[in-house]
Amino acid sequence: MHRRTLDIIFSVGAVLLAGLLLVLGLVLQNQANFAKDYVHNQLSAQKITFTPKAGLQPDENAPCLASNAGKPLTTGKQAECYANNYIAVHLAAINDGKTYSETSGESRALSDKAAAATKAGSADATDLTTQAKVLDGKTQTLFRGETLRGLLLTSYGFSIFGERAQQAAWVCFAVAFVLFLAAIAGFVHAFTTSKEKTVNL
Repeated sequence: MHRRTLDIIFSVGAVLLAGLLLVLGLVLQNQANFAKDYVHNQLSAQKITFTPKAGLQPDENAPCLASNAGKPLTTGKQAECYANNYIAVHLAAINDGKTYSETSGESRALSDKAAAATKAGSADATDLTTQAKVLDGKTQTLFRGETLRGLLLTSYGFSIFGERAQQAAWVCFAVAFVLFLAAIAGFVHAFTTSKEKTVNL
């Protein structure tokens, strides 16, 4: 086979492959931009602002809380920080570290006990009813807090997918660029090589 023909075949193949990688990179870039914008818009709509540094409590000592102090929460990384180092800390203090599910079960049991005591005219009925109301308040607080924390961590996860898509897009662009350069070199070599030169395959 003539060397020029082989160079042209490889160069055309490199151009086609580079074109496919470029298209793939553009698709990945589009998805990365969508994820970044979506997370930013959704978090901005919540209008959450990190506590100023002066207002942080001793148990709120995560470096990310200090570095984001006073800033609006608009990124996935900030959402992870706020969820794990602010909300989670406060939730753990509500009912000795128990979750909403655990507290909800305790609350229902105490409410049933208070209702039975009231029905029976027991002397501790009032005290049990008060305790049940307090525990119900903790249950509602845990529910709201865990829901917000879950939503923030979901936004963080979504932002990570966007970051991975961005990294993959960069790889595609880089490889496509190298292939385009190789194709150009191949075409240059093809047309500077004698038509009569052959290679043994």
